[in-house]
Amino acid sequence: MINSIFFRRPLILASLVVVVVFLGVAIAGPILAPHDPLAINSDLVLQSSSSKFLLGTDEFGRDILSRLLFGIRPTILVAIIATAIATIGGTAIGILGAYSRPTLAFIAMRSVDVMLSFPPILLALLAVGFWSSGVASLSVVIGVIFIPQFARVANSAALQVIRQEFVEAEHSMGAGYLRVVFKAILPNIISPLVVQGTLTIAAAILLESGLSFLGLGIVPPQPSWGQMIGTARGYLSQNPMYVIWPSACLAFTVLAINILGDALRDHLDPRLREN
Repeated sequence: MINSIFFRRPLILASLVVVVVFLGVAIAGPILAPHDPLAINSDLVLQSSSSKFLLGTDEFGRDILSRLLFGIRPTILVAIIATAIATIGGTAIGILGAYSRPTLAFIAMRSVDVMLSFPPILLALLAVGFWSSGVASLSVVIGVIFIPQFARVANSAALQVIRQEFVEAEHSMGAGYLRVVFKAILPNIISPLVVQGTLTIAAAILLESGLSFLGLGIVPPQPSWGQMIGTARGYLSQNPMYVIWPSACLAFTVLAINILGDALRDHLDPRLREN
């Protein structure tokens, strides 16, 4: 079934290739980089593309290609860790809101509503202002920010599952709370959570890049795509390609992940699945 989706929709296959390539680069970036991304050369500042520096150099004479290859790793790492935190926390809160005492359910879901009323970038700015910048702090902050989205998805799916007969069968056999959750509810809400996870990875990449763009994300001199874009905008007249390369990488990665997320949603949701 999945193979047929790829063959019928080449755009999805192309997106999968893009994501696989970027993941491979994130893993093997230090091996593929032709130069040291931190090496400063004042004689080669803001150079255009050449045989030695394929994508040119930045304001300190550092190789842009090497910095792009290194810069993908912290971005992807933050996105994956943050999505894992959001998945675990949001799923727990969502199930608690659907399958617990009314008081606990009310407190859990109203807390989620409060967080959803604020834009993610605003919450992120408030949070990172009190923490030191870096991959670990960004992962936790972004993960917590995206918990409400998973909580809503898990809560909606769990409310449908607990009305099913097999859940009533578990109750009639005297199953405890944890058994019902892990044996009956959780396995039947995995599909929407997987779809939400793919979309959250793309959103987390954008959020991390936005924070790094503002100087609140990855700490220099460690490269990051958002940080490179933020720095390059000051040198548009000297080397316009400096800002285009990280922007293009960021755009293609997020677009490819979103296309895969939409395809996965279409495949897992029978109401959207193509005949």
